[in-house]
Amino acid sequence: MEDTADLDLPPDLAGAPPPYAAECHPLATELLDNVPAWGPARTEAGVFQLVPVCLDRDLALIAGWMNDPVVDASWALAGPPERTERHIARQLRGDGRSVPCLGVLDGLPMSYWEIYRADLDPVALHYPSRPHDTGIHLLIGSADDRGRGLGPALLRAVAELILRHRARCRRLIGEPDVRNAASIAAFESAGFTRTGEADLPEKRAAILLRDR
Repeated sequence: MEDTADLDLPPDLAGAPPPYAAECHPLATELLDNVPAWGPARTEAGVFQLVPVCLDRDLALIAGWMNDPVVDASWALAGPPERTERHIARQLRGDGRSVPCLGVLDGLPMSYWEIYRADLDPVALHYPSRPHDTGIHLLIGSADDRGRGLGPALLRAVAELILRHRARCRRLIGEPDVRNAASIAAFESAGFTRTGEADLPEKRAAILLRDR
């Protein structure tokens, strides 16, 4: 089976359409091999691209998603936009070990992702981590986009993008809340294997790994 991220795209699909094509913040990207330059991937659901978050442009949208009760059960960021802003701004001001992104599908932002260096994160203490391990956090923003197979399809695409562009990464990790059965199932459908559980500061997490 072909890796979705390796398929050639026609010129008109070579990037996310405006206004999501350009980042608007200086962003440290060396630790994650320049996420903004990874480009799009064709998936069974459409053309998908990770676009780094611009708070001026994206905060209202992401904060709205965070106030969805289904999302809040896992992310615990419901409330005024300033709460979401603080969460994202810490990453944007950091050293690039975590890059917050919009997931843009066929030109429309529909999900939020954090691509992060798991080996530099506290989660590394809870599984047999390796240098350059890369973690994935995600949420599907609209209730209309949940429950129709988008999670596994997009996770597969993002996993292949990471492995394609991060040659030093040998392992991917997901660590959703153990109560989030839908997220765990999506990771498993995308080729991750559940290997255990861990008590992290903010949750009891299922540990799911995918080796290169």
